[in-house]
Amino acid sequence: MTDSTRGQLELLVLAAVEAGASHGYAVIDALRARSAGAFDLPEGTVYPALHRLEAKQLLASHWADDSGRRRRVYRLTSRGRGALREGRRDWRSFARAVAAVVGSP
Repeated sequence: MTDSTRGQLELLVLAAVEAGASHGYAVIDALRARSAGAFDLPEGTVYPALHRLEAKQLLASHWADDSGRRRRVYRLTSRGRGALREGRRDWRSFARAVAAVVGSP
């Protein structure tokens, strides 16, 4: 995980789960695919983030049998949707401020 990812991991995970219920590997795949490989995060990074988000009640989970495998499936809660909206708003504001400072001369 890069330094730039570290502070935004939970926002990235919430966004990856937004499209629908996902198990951990699907979250990892979504992050990798949506970032064109920039966010190729290991399980040891993503699973603890999923657990933290569930503890904060931003995600809920249940066990499901998927192709003969038992997996924990995560979905956004209404509280998680609110946190995602707020995170997106904060990110846009931060990105605009950074662009204003480091933009082209």
